[in-house]
Amino acid sequence: MFLMQFVVPENVATHFHLRDGDAVGDFGAGSGFFEKALSKMVGKTGKVYVCEIQKALIERIASLLDSEKIDNAEVLWCDIETPDGCKLKDGILDAGILSNTLFQLDNKASALEEIRRLLRKGGKFFVLDWSDKAPGIGPAAVVPEDKAQALVEQHHFRFVRSFPAGEHHYGLAFQAV
Repeated sequence: MFLMQFVVPENVATHFHLRDGDAVGDFGAGSGFFEKALSKMVGKTGKVYVCEIQKALIERIASLLDSEKIDNAEVLWCDIETPDGCKLKDGILDAGILSNTLFQLDNKASALEEIRRLLRKGGKFFVLDWSDKAPGIGPAAVVPEDKAQALVEQHHFRFVRSFPAGEHHYGLAFQAV
């Protein structure tokens, strides 16, 4: 029997090199897949900003955080495709994560500009997305890894490295310049 191994937050998050006290934004957080791992990594003095546009998902994530007793995370309604669509201060974040979201964005350039606005200079930015269409699952269209890297680099980010992100996914690490 063949078992597919998709993104495992606890494993993938080790590649983020987050530290106690870091402020991190999870953009397009979906169902809150990474929140437990991120919360643990930034510790009690850190902060996780959970940024999502779908109101039903915001409620679901808030409930998840409450049930898991995660108190260093804040759920925010954000439209990252709009300038100032996340009501946070410029340069407030040490790191940002965009997981399984790049392929969904209608205005990728605006979203990357908004994320860059929120990251401090030298801040870390991680893109995880589908590398191909898995049998019976995944998006109809993907943003290939090389195109994702080129796109992000066009918006004031420097490519640092790639990292394993699970079967049918790629992981890219950048630094805000």
